Amino acid sequence: MYLYFLRVADPSEKSDVQLSIRLADSVDLSVAKMSSKKKKHFLGMPAPLGYVPGLGRGATGFTTRSDIGPARDANDPVDDRHAPPGKRTVGDQMKKNQQENDDEEDLNDSNYDEFNGYAGSLFSSGPYEKDDEEADAIYNAVDKRLDERRKDRREQREREEIEKYRMERPKIQQQFSDLKRKLVEVSEEEWLNIPEVGDARNKRQRNPRHEKLTPIPDSFLAKHMHGSSDQHNSVDPRQLKYGAGLTTPYPRTGLNTPFPGGMTPGLMTPGSGELDMRKIGQARNTLMDMRLSQVSDSVSGQTVVDPKGYLTDLNSMIPTYGGDINDIKKARLLLKSVRETNPHHPPAWIASARLEEVTGKLQVARNLIMKATEMCPKSEDVWLEAARLQPGDSAKAVVANAVRHLPQSVRVWIRAADLETELKAKKRVLRKALEQVPNSVRLWKAAVELEDPDDARILLSRAVECCPTSVELWLALARLETYENARRVLNKARENIPTDRHIWITAAKLEEANGNTTMVDKIVDRAIASLRANGVEINRDQWIQDSEECDKAGSVATCQAIIRAVIGIGVEEEDRKHAWMEDAESCIVHGALECARAIYAYALQVFPSKKSVWLRAAYFEKNHGTRDSLEALLQRAVAHCPKAEVLWLMGAKSKWLAGDVPSARSILALAFQANPNSEEIWLAAIKLESENNEDERARRLLAKARSSAPTARVFMKSVKLEWVLGNIPRALDLCHEALHHYEQFPKLWMMKGQVFQQLDNVEDARQSYSQGLKKCPQSAPLWLLLSRLEECAGQLTRARAILEKARLKNPQHPELWLESVRLEYRAGLKNIASTLMAKAMQECPNSGILWAEAIYLESRPQRKTKSVDALKKCEHDPHVLLAVGKLFWSERKITKAREWFLRTVKIDPDLGDAWGYFYKFELQHGTQEQQEEVMKRCENVEPRHGELWCQMSKDINNWRKKPGEVLELVANKLTNTF
Repeated sequence: MYLYFLRVADPSEKSDVQLSIRLADSVDLSVAKMSSKKKKHFLGMPAPLGYVPGLGRGATGFTTRSDIGPARDANDPVDDRHAPPGKRTVGDQMKKNQQENDDEEDLNDSNYDEFNGYAGSLFSSGPYEKDDEEADAIYNAVDKRLDERRKDRREQREREEIEKYRMERPKIQQQFSDLKRKLVEVSEEEWLNIPEVGDARNKRQRNPRHEKLTPIPDSFLAKHMHGSSDQHNSVDPRQLKYGAGLTTPYPRTGLNTPFPGGMTPGLMTPGSGELDMRKIGQARNTLMDMRLSQVSDSVSGQTVVDPKGYLTDLNSMIPTYGGDINDIKKARLLLKSVRETNPHHPPAWIASARLEEVTGKLQVARNLIMKATEMCPKSEDVWLEAARLQPGDSAKAVVANAVRHLPQSVRVWIRAADLETELKAKKRVLRKALEQVPNSVRLWKAAVELEDPDDARILLSRAVECCPTSVELWLALARLETYENARRVLNKARENIPTDRHIWITAAKLEEANGNTTMVDKIVDRAIASLRANGVEINRDQWIQDSEECDKAGSVATCQAIIRAVIGIGVEEEDRKHAWMEDAESCIVHGALECARAIYAYALQVFPSKKSVWLRAAYFEKNHGTRDSLEALLQRAVAHCPKAEVLWLMGAKSKWLAGDVPSARSILALAFQANPNSEEIWLAAIKLESENNEDERARRLLAKARSSAPTARVFMKSVKLEWVLGNIPRALDLCHEALHHYEQFPKLWMMKGQVFQQLDNVEDARQSYSQGLKKCPQSAPLWLLLSRLEECAGQLTRARAILEKARLKNPQHPELWLESVRLEYRAGLKNIASTLMAKAMQECPNSGILWAEAIYLESRPQRKTKSVDALKKCEHDPHVLLAVGKLFWSERKITKAREWFLRTVKIDPDLGDAWGYFYKFELQHGTQEQQEEVMKRCENVEPRHGELWCQMSKDINNWRKKPGEVLELVANKLTNTF
């Protein structure tokens, strides 16, 4: 054993450190003395930098205060006591001075500064003051500003270079785009006659000269074994080792290896000395067939084992857990540690059992949970988990044991009842449970559900005695009792539970169901007073929700009584109208129409002179009520608001649609008395007569209206009536007379020009439009009519100039830009049309009609990208939504197209073109019910706008057609091709 000792002298004398080695117990002292006399070559030499004596042998260096001294300042001179003494010569000093001079005059390129040269800055050694910092900041700001000024030119130059590069080196997709378009012209026969590619390799590659090595099958070796042609179906028993396998590897050539010690195996055929493998296989198959046939059918005749699929059934035993096995092991160890630390902790046992269940070890899980029942016999969760993991009868035994340990557990009793398959057994278990836990509402409910009405009533009578605070049991008993007994039951329930509102509501519903509707309002009022007396806060939203439930249950009187009682609770006086209208809309959304009707009725009682409330109630009756209810409401409305023209008109229209024209006339006559010289009523009366083929009466009404209430619209209706009836001279005379009084009304100029166009008088039509534009330069339809007139006359340049002038007069007008784009497109100048569209999008970036047209102008592969951009800019614009729906239609995406058409007509039901496309789409891809639904919805909303819709509805040949007939005309004219 060697012992090493390190002796360190004064730290300043580390160069004189001596190492002495003392050998103990086995080394002679004289040998140590002889070795110490030898002079080592490293003695006296300075220690290397960072050297710690004995570090290689495990020693640790240390520093004393004499090394570093007391706390020295950073500016103190460095203590070089540990540095080796050195001798400086004159030559060394000269070399050092020469090196310093070389450093000062270093002319290397890396030492060159662009601003200061080789010598460096004259002021680099000086202090960096605040003035210098400000100057540098100013110079940096100037440089940054100059760089920003050059940024646009630099980016423009980079874009030009990229475009040039892409033009010179286009992508493969762009190179073959024209060829891909020509694939449309390829017929099906040409497509099928395209030759296959085949194998392009040469013959040498397809048929290499070198031979392929194919392994010889075992059947060939077995056939030629031992050099004979006989097939060997047996194995030499000497090749087997008794009870352990082969003594040597089994050779293919059939070499015989004798058994050691002369042992002989037991499985041999008599007399042959060899083991017949073929017979063993046959015997195995026979034995398996016998066993399967024995257990295939049970006594009842139902199959227990599937002889064909018994192996495939093993798939159900494959563990479904796909996690890491290491995680499972870690979880097992952790749970085992928890169980051992606290064996009476039920969650640890349950988690362990579920872990084994997840990993497919169901029996291990069962063993664990059964052990848990021993360790935690008072845990309800452990017993329930054990019952879940155990199969049928075993689960019943587990639950029976659980009941003995936990006779008061409701969940265990419920589980015991669920495990029973027969109804009588379930009832028996629940009866025993109620004997142990008579105050459990859950057990009473489960027991009552299994009984017939008579027995259930008896059980509920006992249940309310045991659980007098359960509202559900009281209400269930009241439903099973007769009217008189139910009243008594509810009275007892109110005495036991004076703070529950459902008992009062059930009492009101009971009175309503038995025809005693006069008591409903009294019961509801008493309920609110009683609940307030018992300190219950009346929550308005909860009561309205209860009224909605009553409405859905058919208790109309009860829901209306609740609304009248609580609608004004908690609402400020100035917010009543707004809050009540919101409540009515919410009820409509939830399908509680009677509640909404009750809210409107109460609001009309509070605000009888509010026109907006009457209108909301009228629209509600129009959409969700009957014609009689609507007319009754409108009669009361015009009595309270006789100056509301729209209410009179709604009443007259309702009578007219019902076919009662005399009643409609009488309503309009009353409206004239309440609103003399009203333009809307005059026009409604005129429309009523003209729509019912009473042309002379309509003329007389128009003449009277022109004399008593002359307006531009009255004159316009007069001109149109004569025009559609074919009296063109009279229409022109009326038009001249109207323009003499109302020259600022553009529709008169438009009608005058259209009459001349109908007469093929192009010059007079042009003059009419031109005069109208002088008087009404802001009318876009006039500009469009004049441009189209010139286009039809072949004056394309003049039409283009008219549109350009119109855009100057009306900047940022999307309809004018759209007409300009379409003009160029119809002329075949697609490039100019695209340029104009780009300018239009710059001037009107949020115009839906322009974005929709831009989608159509793009090539088919680019339309989807353009539609995404359009939706980002105009998400809720009906024209964009319609364009997207048409795009899906063209791609045969029927479901998506229908969804987008529905969104379009929902956002803007007044857009007739959307209804036309929707109807045409359903004609091609929808059912008869869907087509009728679109037609019905269109007739209800009566759209008035849309380019093609207005073109069809305002045609003089279609002036008497209903909205449904106009819809069919629009659908026939529309096309779904882009």
